[in-house]
Amino acid sequence: MVNIRCGNIEFKNIEAIIFDKDGTLEDSNNFLRELSIHRARLLDAQIPGIGEPLLMAFGLQNNQLDPTGLMAVGSRQENLIAAAAYIAETGKSWFEALKIAENAFREVDQSLKKDRTTSPLFAGSLDVLKTLYEAGLKLGILSAAPTQDVEHFVREHNLSDYIQLMMGGDQGLSKPDPQLFIKACQTLITSPEKTVMVGDSQGDILMAKQAGVAGAIGISWANKTAPHLNQADIIITQIEEIQLG
Repeated sequence: MVNIRCGNIEFKNIEAIIFDKDGTLEDSNNFLRELSIHRARLLDAQIPGIGEPLLMAFGLQNNQLDPTGLMAVGSRQENLIAAAAYIAETGKSWFEALKIAENAFREVDQSLKKDRTTSPLFAGSLDVLKTLYEAGLKLGILSAAPTQDVEHFVREHNLSDYIQLMMGGDQGLSKPDPQLFIKACQTLITSPEKTVMVGDSQGDILMAKQAGVAGAIGISWANKTAPHLNQADIIITQIEEIQLG
């Protein structure tokens, strides 16, 4: 087991570290913003007037993605249900609204992903993962994105040598359900009490805390004001702040 230090806080006897993906390891803000806009535009073309309310529902205002908004922290399914709910408000039946939303999301996925690689890693992420792995820690990624997207991210950035867990939000559970974190720990053959969570959203921190995690590190990437991460044991702005004790 390993001691992990962040600033003046030390987490002792740690076996594993679980990272969120989007906004934590992957600098996906631009892609998520683009995804929000494409979904809203396509649905607005079918149901005029729904585009702007949808963008607000997704958490996009003034072309800026809210780090606490639905697109930033929610799963694909949660975004889909929100879109369908707005469509249903126009008088469509629920099943018709859901079908319209599903078709639009699928079309946008096909359009954006056919020529897309993953978003870049945040600076320093690869070196930190390598250092932690070589120290004997088990490393995992637990994301709201589908598991296949997590697996693609790991392959694309050549992280397979370091990452032992790739789990998405399509496991029948979603953040901040602590059972999702517990399931991730079981897959890594460890326990929450010996695991540290690193994430950029309130859902990451709340999930980990409720599961009885050894430590919860909030990362805000150069944004020193991150009130949505106040429940974390510590907030960092660079991943290099995670060091061996």
